[in-house]
Amino acid sequence: MKNEVINLADKVIASTYKRFPIVFTKGRKCTLWDIDGKEYTDFVAGIAVCNLGHACPEIAQALSLQADLLFHVSNLFYTTPQVELAAWLVDHSFADRVFFCNSGAEANEAAIKLARKNSHDKGHRDRFKIITMEKSFHGRTFATLSATGQQKIREGYDPVLSGFEFVPFNDIDALKRQMSDAVCAVMLEPVQGEGGVVCPAPEYLRAVRQLCDKAGALLIFDEVQTGIGRTGRFFAYEHFNVEPDIMTLAKALGNGLPIGAMLAKEDTASAFQAGAHASTFGGTPIITAAALEVVKLFERENIVDHCRQVGSYFKDCLMSLKDRHEVVEDVRGIGLLLGLKLKIPGAPIVTECINKGFLINCTQENILRFIPPLIITREEIDSLISCLDEIFSSIKGEFN
Repeated sequence: MKNEVINLADKVIASTYKRFPIVFTKGRKCTLWDIDGKEYTDFVAGIAVCNLGHACPEIAQALSLQADLLFHVSNLFYTTPQVELAAWLVDHSFADRVFFCNSGAEANEAAIKLARKNSHDKGHRDRFKIITMEKSFHGRTFATLSATGQQKIREGYDPVLSGFEFVPFNDIDALKRQMSDAVCAVMLEPVQGEGGVVCPAPEYLRAVRQLCDKAGALLIFDEVQTGIGRTGRFFAYEHFNVEPDIMTLAKALGNGLPIGAMLAKEDTASAFQAGAHASTFGGTPIITAAALEVVKLFERENIVDHCRQVGSYFKDCLMSLKDRHEVVEDVRGIGLLLGLKLKIPGAPIVTECINKGFLINCTQENILRFIPPLIITREEIDSLISCLDEIFSSIKGEFN
C-alpha cells in the first residue's frame, strides 16, 4: 500500500519537494503514525505549524461547529469569526488593523505592498526600496523570493523584482550604510529560522528600530515562524521590547489550516483602502473559527509558559550533547525554536533519527532544527536526546 501511494504521488504531483518515503495517516498530540503503523515523535510540527499538536480535539470541534453553519461567503460581507479573530490579534499586539490571507508568503506580499503604498500615498514616490537580511526567508511568490536573502531560492527566476537590498543580519553598521532616502522599509525575521536559527544580538533590534525612525522608514517583522508562541512569547518581538510598524503571521495561527495575517499600526494600515489589496479566501469563516480557537487555547492552557519552560529544558539538554560530542559546534535558539550546528552535514543525522522514530529537520546543510509542537513533554525530549546521543557516539571514531 505504501509503495502504491508513493508511486502514484510521484506520477501525478509536481516534483517540487524531495519527500521522505513515509506516508502518514494519523496524528495525535506529538505523535504521528505512518501507513504501516510505525510511530514517530514529531519535532518538526509541519515546519513550526502544529503548535498545539496533531488532531487537537478542540480545534476539530470548532471546525465541525462552523462547518455546520457557514464555510465561505465573500469579504464583501462581514462574518463573526473573522471579526472576532482580528479583534483578538489587535487586543494582544501592537497593531490596530489586520489583513487576512492564506499563507506566510501572502502575508509578506501584503506587507511589501503596504510599505510601498504607504510611501506612495505620503508623497514619497521615489522611496520604494526595502532592505532585508542575508539568509532570510520570506516566501516563494515573486515578491517574497525577491526579498529573500538566499540565492538558492531565487535561482532560475531571473530577473527577480528590483527594489530589494540585502545586508547581514546582526550587522547594524551594514544597515546604516545601506539606508538612504530611497528606503521605505526594513524587513526581517526577529529570529532567522530557515537561515539557521540565528538570534539577534543584544540591542540589535532596538538599534534597527531607532535607525528606521531616524530615516523615516517602516520596520516589518516577519513572524511567520516565530509568532504564535514559538519563542516562549506569543510574538517574538515581545522578548526585545521593540514594536514593528507591520508584522506578518501564518503557520501556527491555524495549527495546520491555511491562514496568514498581516498586522499594522493605523497610520501605516490606512494606505490600504477599498480595492488596494484583496484575497478571495482570506479569513473565511471556517478557517478563522479554527484560528480563534487556537489563540483561545493558548490562553486557557498557558501554552506559552509551557513552551518557555520546556524550551529552556530542551536547550540545556542540547548543551549537554555539545559538551559530550565534538561533532556539535553550537547550540542556538530560543523557546522551542532551537538549533544544533554540526561540524558535519546534517542530512544523514535526520535520516537516522527518522529510522529510529523521531522527525527532525536540517537547514543550511549542517544545522539540525527542532521545532516541535509546543505541548511537547520533557519525557519526549529525553527520548530524542538519548537517540541523538547514541547517533553521535556511533560516529565519534569516524569524525576523529
